[in-house]
Amino acid sequence: MASFRERLAGAIGLNAATYEEVEADRSATGQAMAVVLLSSVAAGIGAIGIFGPAGIVRGAVSALVGWCVWAVLTYIIGTRLLPEPQTRATVGELLRTTGFAAGPGLFRIFTLVPGVGWLVALVSAVWMLAAMIVAVRQALDYTSTLRAVAVCVIGFLIYLATALLFLPFAG
Repeated sequence: MASFRERLAGAIGLNAATYEEVEADRSATGQAMAVVLLSSVAAGIGAIGIFGPAGIVRGAVSALVGWCVWAVLTYIIGTRLLPEPQTRATVGELLRTTGFAAGPGLFRIFTLVPGVGWLVALVSAVWMLAAMIVAVRQALDYTSTLRAVAVCVIGFLIYLATALLFLPFAG
């Protein structure tokens, strides 16, 4: 069994085997939630440049709520609307894999850097989407990456809308 650091590095590196490992390991749920919380805090710190000190709360709450919405939608879309015949997944399995898929969001702390913050935000968002695709493909036992892309893109669009709508009210 890999350490938390090894799992986080594997998830950030889009390693499918890492996602399979955390899917199967029920004890990894706490680790997955730690990744989500750390990623949300990183988003909050990065939001200081936009909202000042209140950005910490606004950004962190927005990121956390957005991830929750994205994870739940991904489960519903992936298991109910677009399953493959062999798709079998529990909420826990999907929460563990999608929790680790939030790993690239740790880089959102660097959105504080003037002049390149927007680029960091864009790259980390695309990277998180890619990680989510790998996580969903593994957790839902998809043979089609395109199906995982569809599930994640639909959920991601709703995630973004939620985050953007919620952001002005946080904090």
